[in-house]
Amino acid sequence: MSAPSRGAAPRTTPPRVLTVAGSDSGGGAGIQADLKTMLALGVHGMSVVTAVTAQNSVGVQGAWELPVEAVRAQYRSVVDDIGVQAVKTGMLASAGLVEAVAELLAGTRAPVVVDPVGVSKHGDPLLAASALDSVRTKLLPVATVATPNLDEVVQLTGMRVTSEEQLPRAAAAVLGFGPRWVLIKGGHLAGDAVDLLTDGSAEHWLRAPRHDNRHTHGTGCTLASAIASGLAKGQSVPEAARAAKEYVTGAIAAGFALGDGIGPVDHGWRGRL
Repeated sequence: MSAPSRGAAPRTTPPRVLTVAGSDSGGGAGIQADLKTMLALGVHGMSVVTAVTAQNSVGVQGAWELPVEAVRAQYRSVVDDIGVQAVKTGMLASAGLVEAVAELLAGTRAPVVVDPVGVSKHGDPLLAASALDSVRTKLLPVATVATPNLDEVVQLTGMRVTSEEQLPRAAAAVLGFGPRWVLIKGGHLAGDAVDLLTDGSAEHWLRAPRHDNRHTHGTGCTLASAIASGLAKGQSVPEAARAAKEYVTGAIAAGFALGDGIGPVDHGWRGRL
């Protein structure tokens, strides 16, 4: 491969996005999904690993959280040298990790997308019950956008949503914990895949046709990372959410079989059109 000419202009550094999340050994969700999404959307992805999971298409066989000092050291190493234009959080596992990450985020001048991961696609717990109060009181107040699905809404608020008409009440309940915006993901409801984005005043309804594809592992991680990527590129929250919805809808449509269970969404679907 030829070297660049001496007179070539230096390449512009892309926007930088940091994911603070757990590792998915199967590559469909977690840190792996986040970094694939960021690459596909034209930003430079960086990572702080909070936990390691033994995970595949049929479930989570084991999970081990990292020490708080290891998570803090990774974060400071990246932010203090490279800097960030947005941060996305995923699996934080324990109250100690939630509180340490919330403290780090509070001191970082960048938008934060919080995916309050509670359970895996297969129903395996990824957050200790004792950590829920820390998510409510420490993590959500530093979020620019929180992106709970309906199961996570139940965990956080005790409210069970069974219809589209109930989404505004659920959003108001989550906003009560302090995020600037909340995106309630209604993908588990019947009909079209509809999400509600709101800051308590403006409502943005994001709709997409439902694709008949069971291979949807990593949708939540992918959506949150796509929103963070848009924010890092200077988009407003509604702009970033709409672009992320379009991206993840295409990724779901192109999801593929892997192993014996639920396969992942296709993060590179645009390059295969």
